[in-house]
Amino acid sequence: MAAEDLLHIAGRAYASRLLVGTGKYKDHDETRRAIVASGAQIVTVAVRRVNIGQNAGEPNLLDVLPPDQFTILPNTAGCYTAKDAVHTCRLARELLDGHKLVKLEVLGDQKTLYPDVTATLEAAEVLIKDGFEVMVYTSDDPILCKRLEEMGCVAVMPLAAPIGSGLGIQNKYNLLTIIENAKVPIIVDAGVGTASDAAIAMELGCDGVLMNTAIAEAKNPVLMASAMKKAIEAGREARLAGRMPRRRYASASSPLEGLPF
Repeated sequence: MAAEDLLHIAGRAYASRLLVGTGKYKDHDETRRAIVASGAQIVTVAVRRVNIGQNAGEPNLLDVLPPDQFTILPNTAGCYTAKDAVHTCRLARELLDGHKLVKLEVLGDQKTLYPDVTATLEAAEVLIKDGFEVMVYTSDDPILCKRLEEMGCVAVMPLAAPIGSGLGIQNKYNLLTIIENAKVPIIVDAGVGTASDAAIAMELGCDGVLMNTAIAEAKNPVLMASAMKKAIEAGREARLAGRMPRRRYASASSPLEGLPF
């Protein structure tokens, strides 16, 4: 793969543009098999819900997803205040021997899991000052996304639809505006339901896609993970290739003048 087509986040380069979560699988074995099938190199972990060492004697996710094989991305899923999100990131840093890369999400509503953008801004400011490299889940507001970038977030992750909804890309024009004005990676986070959704996100120009439910709740999670890997790659290639113009009808390849029929 050409160096210019790698995904660069916080000074590291990744061949895969698919980021995956680790929740909702039936067991750790299925988690590992699905993630290996996805080809993902960045794996996000909900520190408040998954054991990565904080609960001695319980199965540790890092035993099946070792940090020397994957970039572990601790996230603040389940946090509804800036204070809780900051505390969770600091706990993750301690558990992971000084790990600085985190995914920040501060939720505002238990039903939709829509982000509380005010609390997100507050937490991002504290974490960046504290030396964290912040990838941030947020709404699809182009102004807010630009502000988070300017604060120092290393990647901005707008939703495409509510978390876990599987509704697909519902906000193409907002995403296009965000992408066009960004100088950091834009990664769709939330809303993807199937492979075609992932391909559309990449065709729009997103730098990557993060998903969990779309894989974990598929009838065959390992097979869906493989499909998502291919969709990300196909969407990226289509974006680089440049699609044909849209038109209402076919355009003849040869002139019609002078034909005897």
